[in-house]
Amino acid sequence: MAWHEWPLILFTVLAQTAVGAFLLLGCIILAGKLCIGESDRLHKNMFFIWVLMGLGFMASTVHLGSPLRAMNALNQVGSSWLSNEIFTGSLFFAAGGFYWLLEVLDKGAESLRKALLVIAMIIGVSFMYSMIKVYLIDTVPTWDTVYTPMAFILTTIISGLIFGHMLLTASDHKMAALDNALPLFGAIAVAVSVVATVSQMISLGDINTAIVSASDLIPNMMQLQILRVGLLLAALGVWFVPRLMVSRPGVPVMLLSFILVFSSELVSRGTFYGLHMTVGM
Repeated sequence: MAWHEWPLILFTVLAQTAVGAFLLLGCIILAGKLCIGESDRLHKNMFFIWVLMGLGFMASTVHLGSPLRAMNALNQVGSSWLSNEIFTGSLFFAAGGFYWLLEVLDKGAESLRKALLVIAMIIGVSFMYSMIKVYLIDTVPTWDTVYTPMAFILTTIISGLIFGHMLLTASDHKMAALDNALPLFGAIAVAVSVVATVSQMISLGDINTAIVSASDLIPNMMQLQILRVGLLLAALGVWFVPRLMVSRPGVPVMLLSFILVFSSELVSRGTFYGLHMTVGM
């Protein structure tokens, strides 16, 4: 486990969770299914999306060595995926936060706010795309595979769905169909994640350099993946409890499910950074 990369582990998982939740809630808001009271409560709770983004960016500055040099990361916007990642992430934070502020303060025309919401959602997708491209490096064969975008997208979906559902639950929404549908979508994503994990572990045996084999980089890889999948399945089980009991989910249940998923994603991202290797000497 590459725990020495904890700033990047936190940044990527927190940012992906925030973007996933924002995209989910944005789609629900645009669908127009919320009454005024539900919408007001939901927008107030969306404050926690920006808390996650803020914590993520705070963690990322630690990775820079000197936080005072953070602006230097924007020097190559357009030509560097790292600069693009920081730029689109900051733009998402600004556009999404501005939309949220207008909604909470009830300022501006509704058409303007919806347009800003759509723009922020598009920027969020661009942010995730840039983040993925940062790690598709041809000299790092363990990262330059289909499993990197799959892992990042699945974190955005699974963690974002649960976090977004928790904010919806805290907003006391009345859409029972949504409470039934979201765990099902989560279960599909979890199934894809488990299959991808098994497939990736098998493929590691085919990645070798002159000095090391990818399968030897993390000696306890099997135990870590069992822990990660176990946490993921436990989160899914907790998420499904209200549905199986034909009752509405409560915030404590959703919070527990989110904590389990978040812990699973931290383990997953720790193994991801632990698999770093370069071609040649």
